[in-house]
Amino acid sequence: MSAELVWLLLAGIGAGLTGSVAGLASLVSYPSLLAAGLPPVVANVTNTVAMFGVTGGTIAGSRRELRGQGRRIAWLALASFLGGAVGAALLLTTPAEAFEAVVPWLVGAGAILLLLRDRIRVWAAALATTRAPRRVPLGHERRRTVARGFAWGAAVFVLGIYGGYFGAGVGIIALAVLVLERTEALAITNAVKNVATGVANGTAAVAYVFFAPVDWPAAVALGVGAVLGGFLGPAIVRVAPERPLRWLVGLAGLGLALHLATQ
Repeated sequence: MSAELVWLLLAGIGAGLTGSVAGLASLVSYPSLLAAGLPPVVANVTNTVAMFGVTGGTIAGSRRELRGQGRRIAWLALASFLGGAVGAALLLTTPAEAFEAVVPWLVGAGAILLLLRDRIRVWAAALATTRAPRRVPLGHERRRTVARGFAWGAAVFVLGIYGGYFGAGVGIIALAVLVLERTEALAITNAVKNVATGVANGTAAVAYVFFAPVDWPAAVALGVGAVLGGFLGPAIVRVAPERPLRWLVGLAGLGLALHLATQ
């Protein structure tokens, strides 16, 4: 194995760890492919194909957190699949420059949203207490629940488009969105996020396998490393304190936004 492929294998392990823990796999993998000499478009599609390995590793390593999440994941996976298909079609048929120009802003906004999660929840609770309490009929409550489900599905659909098109930082944006959906352990939200974004990534990867210039030696080396790193990542999330980890992820997201803005 050449030194270049060994480098990409190690980069894949690092990308798998950061992707499963923080949703920042592309902070490691995409620049590594550029450093290996791949042109930007080739690096982008090769990265998408290789990073599907993170999904396989994280699902295997997150079985404890994913128990009882079947219906939720099925709904989010459908929205993510449709979004990923649209994103892949956009990449294959339109110039990437316009979309890449807004990527740093999207990643930065997701990082800020994650950092301000608790403050946003306090604001929302304060707003709710200012309204006069009233009894909601059961039928209205069911319709409200369905409407909320469609709203979160729409958000994941949009994230799927972004993930299928470019994908850098999609994990942190998805994590920032999903932590606002419900109150639960960060490890569970992170596991659900990994599946949802992985579906969009996998959908785009299938399209790129047939219609885009994938560098296969680089994709295999990076992908194998990503599987290993993705498998180890959930164990770190499981034992890490929630608040420091969330702040670490958010600050890393701001770093990624700055990194993308200066490319």
